[in-house]
Amino acid sequence: MITADTILFTLMLITLVNMARYLTALRSLIYIMREAHPLLYQQVDGGGFFTAHGNVTKQVRLYHYLKSKEYHHHHDEIFTGKCERVRELFILSSSLLGVTLFAAMIL
Repeated sequence: MITADTILFTLMLITLVNMARYLTALRSLIYIMREAHPLLYQQVDGGGFFTAHGNVTKQVRLYHYLKSKEYHHHHDEIFTGKCERVRELFILSSSLLGVTLFAAMIL
């Protein structure tokens, strides 16, 4: 019989793996963004994105860029594909985190 602890541990493990996938895809997007869209790279503080002194308000700019799907107007297919992947992984990771927290409260 599967216990509640096993279910919660599995959910946490799946959430952690997907968060790692999201962060890796985000890092590669920022790397590609340097060449494909230099203005956006500066607007989102690309060089300091993953540092402790990163500007959160500039990082939110990338969130709004991906949320509103502004990348559909870009000419580089690699960049738009990477943006779509980061957007999908963000939605997946956020949903899994919500389900995991909800399950932790219930169980």
